[in-house]
Amino acid sequence: MEFALYLLLGGFAGVLAGLFGVGGGMIIVPVLVFSFTAQGFDPQILTHLAVGTSLATIVFTSLNSILAHHRRRAVQWPIVLWMTLGILLGAALGSLTAAQIQGPMLQKIIGVFAIAMAVQMSFSLQPKASAGVPGRPVLTVAGAVIGWASAIFGIGGGSLTVPFLSWRSVPIQQAVGTSAACGLPIAIAGALSFTVVGWQDAQLPEWSLGYVYLPALVGVAITSMFFARIGASLAHRLSASMLRRLFALLLLSVGINFLI
Repeated sequence: MEFALYLLLGGFAGVLAGLFGVGGGMIIVPVLVFSFTAQGFDPQILTHLAVGTSLATIVFTSLNSILAHHRRRAVQWPIVLWMTLGILLGAALGSLTAAQIQGPMLQKIIGVFAIAMAVQMSFSLQPKASAGVPGRPVLTVAGAVIGWASAIFGIGGGSLTVPFLSWRSVPIQQAVGTSAACGLPIAIAGALSFTVVGWQDAQLPEWSLGYVYLPALVGVAITSMFFARIGASLAHRLSASMLRRLFALLLLSVGINFLI
């Protein structure tokens, strides 16, 4: 039953990855927390295990999403390159930060973050669009901050990268596509860091590589790679305002779930 749940979760995560450029992490983490709780995993480490596993699944989720957006010329690769330089360092530091936070508190932090992002997207609470994309140093620093936060929350960074790029006058479809591409280095660096950080934890269940639970990783990866294509196709058929509303509703639901 648990593996069937992981397969279903992968389908949802894949659609979200393609649709919003978020890697599906904001759905994967809460569902994995619920699943790991039902399986009796230690409450002190199950949230870390959910975050680390989420980042590992995003490696697979983002691949097809990137290809689909690239075919539609929706990925600005120069932006991806310079943000990645900061993302690699930020994601490694984020995993170390998360490891120092107790499981229940980490859940609440993720919940508050999701609600804050939902409010920001709903009311467009951001500065007016600037003249254009920032220079390389700013992109690298932004990548470091986004990578750090994304590793803590177990996400592909879309809820941060998409608003940032939209603020800097990148069209929403290109912001989503570029965000999806940035999600891959976030996921790789974050998953490897969570594997190393959790390697010696005696409370881990069987079939774990550090804070990555392999059965969940395999189940989600199998279906997510296929369904990411569907999400990417939908992203180019919906209006910018519709994308923002759907994104905000998703984040609000996740945040409330983690705070209750």
